[in-house]
Amino acid sequence: MTRAVFTGRKGLLTGFRLAGHATADSEDEAGKILCAAVSSAAYMTANTLTEIVGAAADIKVKDGAMSLTLTSDPAPCQTVLRGFLLHMRQLAAEHEKQIEVLSEVR
Repeated sequence: MTRAVFTGRKGLLTGFRLAGHATADSEDEAGKILCAAVSSAAYMTANTLTEIVGAAADIKVKDGAMSLTLTSDPAPCQTVLRGFLLHMRQLAAEHEKQIEVLSEVR
């Protein structure tokens, strides 16, 4: 299962963590496509935030996991992060046994 955890403070999203795989096994082609969709959306989010919006962020990618934590003002990044959160929630609604979305926004 892929788990997406969105983080934040003062009601603003400040990042996310992704871990796990949506595949049931090495033969699960649909799961591989779903993993690719999640990865693509995560990279697009990270690249848009850093290269287009100009936000500073700590980004880590390792062993099928990715995390992004904003190190600059999160306010200009809300549209992009909320769009990614919406995308992940919609994928989770369609694939509830393969994707879980959690929020740690305080």
